[in-house]
Amino acid sequence: MTISRLLTGLALATALVSIAPATAQAATAQPQNGPAATGTTASQGAGPWGTYYAPGRRAKANGSLTVSGEDHAVIPAAERGRISGKVYDLTRGPSCGWAVFRLTYRTADGKNLPFKHRSIVDCSYGTPKSFTFTQRDLYQVELKVCSEAKASKPSLNCLYAGSWKILYVSK
Repeated sequence: MTISRLLTGLALATALVSIAPATAQAATAQPQNGPAATGTTASQGAGPWGTYYAPGRRAKANGSLTVSGEDHAVIPAAERGRISGKVYDLTRGPSCGWAVFRLTYRTADGKNLPFKHRSIVDCSYGTPKSFTFTQRDLYQVELKVCSEAKASKPSLNCLYAGSWKILYVSK
């Protein structure tokens, strides 16, 4: 009888520990202030975003996001999303600042949600690099900021280590 009580207590404690961080994060999350998405009701992340830093504060990125024409026929998606901003290299050394976006979009048949990466790199300390791009049938935008050597694409460590910051999800 005491072993079953002990196991029940451990299971309950484990459940509470796994729920507590999510509850604390939801309680301390601040609403995103900024303009509503054009042509639609306000969506998560529409408006200004950032400033987000790379580990060790070796790079940073900030900007804005505008979506228009949300369509909820099969899978919700914005007809068009425009992402703009600046990426900063905050090191004097050989590394560069990277802003890597993971853009999830709806396919033409409206049944799938594949994603692609869009990367912006800045290797000039003190001079930020501006960027603007658009994506059609946009479902979700995520961002990761990294600091690493200049290359044709971000490293696997940049893409897969750490967590992505969600800038927008179509509702």
